[in-house]
Order: sequence, then C-alpha cells, then structure tokens
Amino acid sequence: METLPDFRLLRPHSIADALAARAATADARYLAGGTDLLTNMRRGLVSAQTLIDLGAIDELRRLAVDDAGLTIGAGVTLEKLAAHPLVIAEYAALAEAALSIAGPTHRAVGTVGGNLCLDTRCRFYNQSEPWRAGNDYCMKIAGDACRVAPKADRCYAAFSGDLAPALMVLGAVAEIAGPSGRRQMPLAEVYADDGIRYLTLAPGELLVSVRLPAADGLRSGYEKVRVRGAVDFPLAGVAVALRSKGGHAADLSIAVTGTDSRPLLITGLDKLPNAGDQAAIEKLLRKQAGPMETAITPAPYRRRVLPVLAKRLMARLLAGAGQ
Repeated sequence: METLPDFRLLRPHSIADALAARAATADARYLAGGTDLLTNMRRGLVSAQTLIDLGAIDELRRLAVDDAGLTIGAGVTLEKLAAHPLVIAEYAALAEAALSIAGPTHRAVGTVGGNLCLDTRCRFYNQSEPWRAGNDYCMKIAGDACRVAPKADRCYAAFSGDLAPALMVLGAVAEIAGPSGRRQMPLAEVYADDGIRYLTLAPGELLVSVRLPAADGLRSGYEKVRVRGAVDFPLAGVAVALRSKGGHAADLSIAVTGTDSRPLLITGLDKLPNAGDQAAIEKLLRKQAGPMETAITPAPYRRRVLPVLAKRLMARLLAGAGQ
C-alpha cells in the first residue's frame, strides 16, 4: 500500500476557529473520522498539506432531542448514531443505514458528516497510482475524459454514502457554516449531479449538523446490495419512509444511493393515485436513477435492483405497522 504523505495537523476547538484555519490555508481539508479521506490521500487521490481535525469541536458531536425533532451534529460517530434509542425507535432507516456502513471499527470513528460528504467513487478512479497512470487517468484526476462515458463533458463517478438517502426520506435539513455565516437547506440540495463537483458547498464551508422533524408516526427503513455482506460500499441502496393508513402506504418517500453522482430523492410519488402502485414506482425509479459502469457490477443490474429493494422495504414497513 502507498505511504501516507506528510501533512500538518491543526486542531481547532470551535467552528469559528475551524473556518478561520480553512480560510488561511489554501490547500487545507477538513478531517473528521478520516476513514475515507486518509485512504484517498494514501492512494494519491487527494492532495492536502494541511488537515483541520474537527474532533475537538463539541458542537459537532451534539446529538440532541426536543419536541420538534432531532439534531445530529456532523461529528457524531456512526456507532453512536446506530445505537441511539430514539433513532432506532423513530428513525429506523437512519439506524439501519448507519449500521450498514463498513465495519465496527470504522463506525467507531467514522462520522455523520464524513459519510454525507463522502467522495464519489468509480472503478477507474479508486485504483492505485500505477494503475491510473497505466490507463491514462480520468477526468476526475489528472485526465481529460470520463472513462465511463468518454464523450461526456462531466464525470459520472457515483456517490455511495448510506446516510444521505435515509436522512432525505425523513425530511432532513442541513446546517452549513462558512465565511459568510450560517445557512440552512434541505439535505438533497447539498448535492450536485457531477462526480467531481458533487457538493454544492462553497469553498471553506463546513457541514455543522442535520435536523430531522419529529417522526410523527412515519415508518422508515434502508436496504442495500453490495458485493460482500459487510464493509463494502453500496452498489445500490434504497431508503423508504411511509405512513400506514388502513394497511396501505401513504406519504411515501423514496431515496436511492450508489447509482448516480448524487443521492436521489425520487420525485413524483406524491402524484400517484395509489402510493402502493409498484409498477408506477418502478417506472419512476427507472426513469430518475441512471447508474453507469462505475462499479464492478453491470449498470442494468443496479437499475433493476432498485424497485426490488423499494418493494421489499414497503412490504416490511406496512407489515410492521400492524404489530
């Protein structure tokens, strides 16, 4: 394995200090758990001479419950999130997604913010430096063409974070801090459909937290397919949230990950005459999700598995509502 390059480490104790450090250093990167960033630095995918360690900022590790809902700091570990009693009871999709990420040791240090800001992945990009050089690189690093879509003018590397779709179906709002102050936006708007510029955050901005409204009877779940039963990133993942009315689905929300350059909150579900119409749901999923050959499994397989996961999740959630 490649050697991790030398870097300078800063450890601010407040968000203001972290923003100031980022503004003062052109090549700096924020560091949370490091399970993705340090691996990418070792492989030569990311170059940064200064890392700003966010682990000493108390506000980022805040996990707070009130009558209006749940606030999850970007520095909360995946392990803590998956084990939180309220998350398990009322935001099950989030607990299931967190528990599905990597392995136990990764979840002990990996964070909510790190998974939400996870770099996009592609079988042409996530390789060793000799492999990339031997294949003349790609648009995402040092090259001038996307190896997945050679005639395209953008990168098609896929977003593979598990938490984003679960949070999106639960109505998450992100809080962002930056040089111009703080702002809030629906989590779905944090992402762009571009494998290189996959986040809409401005230079130096930092994800502080995500806010979830009270569950209010909403049932949710998350499932994914991957090569192995643990550790691997999703080839395709689906989160579903719904309410059960008379044994039928209502207020249905579906989001997917692992297929496109951003997590997708499926639109048009609210216009279905019957929220449980599986044929109509499959049509929406196939139309809106556009997996490319970024993984070792064929794109058509990843496209076909989405409605299967959605159907299975809906059946599970509706069956559980009657217990």
